[in-house]
Amino acid sequence: MAEVTSRDGTWTFDGEVVRIVPGSDRSVHKLRKALGEVVVPLQAVLGVAYEPGRKGGRLRLRLRDGADPFTQAVAGGLPDAADPYRLNVGADRSGAAGFLVDELRNYRQLWEVPEGPSDRYLMPGPGVPLTCSAGDGTASFDGERVRLEWNWLAGGAKTAAGPQTFELKDVAAVEWGRQAGMGYGFLRFRLREPRPERSPEEDPLALSWGIQREGGTTALLAAAVLARLPHPLAAAEPAAPQALTAGQAPPAAGSGDDPDAMLRRLRELGELRREGVLTEEEFAAAKRKLLEM
Repeated sequence: MAEVTSRDGTWTFDGEVVRIVPGSDRSVHKLRKALGEVVVPLQAVLGVAYEPGRKGGRLRLRLRDGADPFTQAVAGGLPDAADPYRLNVGADRSGAAGFLVDELRNYRQLWEVPEGPSDRYLMPGPGVPLTCSAGDGTASFDGERVRLEWNWLAGGAKTAAGPQTFELKDVAAVEWGRQAGMGYGFLRFRLREPRPERSPEEDPLALSWGIQREGGTTALLAAAVLARLPHPLAAAEPAAPQALTAGQAPPAAGSGDDPDAMLRRLRELGELRREGVLTEEEFAAAKRKLLEM
């Protein structure tokens, strides 16, 4: 197992998942603390790097497009301090950071993790129910419906429209953007039924804020809703079984759609090869047979 610990948090990798736990230090961003522990399966990892600095360095984890609803929701809009996939590392932990990077890269290569986008979320969204307040109102989501309520900062259009409640099945898309410059940050819901285009400050389907850069925990609520909507890269209708693309593997027999079961079996084969129980030829044959099940 590879592990790196700092005031910023702890990352561990056991060959199957990267477990990310934010630190409790006051310097750790509130959004990372609110997100809590994140478990990233190896199949969701696109790359990892350690960037050395004068007084230490930082670990950066990159995920495959479409694998994580939180990453999908914020779309690169978070500052480094709020990014859960970045870890500041002290100079005394640089060796451990380098070991974790090497382990992750080796396992990705061994199990031939695809580099292309994922057509399904490999990680769950934040748990529900969730409530967040920012700027001109409050949003809540219980897993089935979203409710928006306004405060005294809301514009006339929102006040006139009153509180908004709509079902998850009626949501077509979720948009999130942090506050920048003189613009407003926003959490906006697009419904399947077309509505007139309005600015976030006047749209009754959007929270907007002009001071809080990240809008409190609105990014978590955006990810929670997004995780429960159809995946943007999934086929519109169930398709007939197709040939696997390079690097993709079907679930092991009896494992259903559980990718962890496949990873465990592949890892066991790798251990047998490293221990000398299996030759390279036997390992290749066993791996090929497993992937064909």
